Amino acid sequence: MHFSVTFRHMEASEPLKEYAVEKLQKIRKYLPDPIQAHVVLSTEKHLHHADVNITLHNGIALKGSETTEDMYSSVDLVIAKLERQVRKYKERIRTHKPADGPSVPVRYQVMAAASLDAAEGESRGARVIKSSRFLAKAMSIDEAVMQMNLLGNDFLVFTNAESLEINVVYKRKDGNLGLIETGHKGV
Repeated sequence: MHFSVTFRHMEASEPLKEYAVEKLQKIRKYLPDPIQAHVVLSTEKHLHHADVNITLHNGIALKGSETTEDMYSSVDLVIAKLERQVRKYKERIRTHKPADGPSVPVRYQVMAAASLDAAEGESRGARVIKSSRFLAKAMSIDEAVMQMNLLGNDFLVFTNAESLEINVVYKRKDGNLGLIETGHKGV
């Protein structure tokens, strides 16, 4: 397992780094090698954030984040959260075989809501405040749901391994899941 620990807005501490790596070893028993784990420890005012990103050999990603008033508690809580996720999906992860197919580049943008210019009484359109790019990897719908849950996201954009079209799986407000299929000929 390859570990890396990054400290942000705080001094690097060897005991804290060793503690985080030691705690990550608990998760290792559930996962096949080789895997990569990246821990980001940061402080903001009196809050201590611990973010952990784990990438498995087959491309599945796990992500967890916790914030408390003590860094050691944050590390403990995020590792416990990831351990629960891994136990829940252990069998599915073990038998997971990545789908063959193209990965499609996608751009994701966050836009500020339209605002009213008080001086002129005009409405200004939405403006981009954040933009990022990623690859929509080929996977089945079940794999996409698993990946979305493991990442803790509300939606996931992916390439459907069957249709080779871009799809979106998302969590609905009523607790169910939704699927958006693009280029679907039966519409």
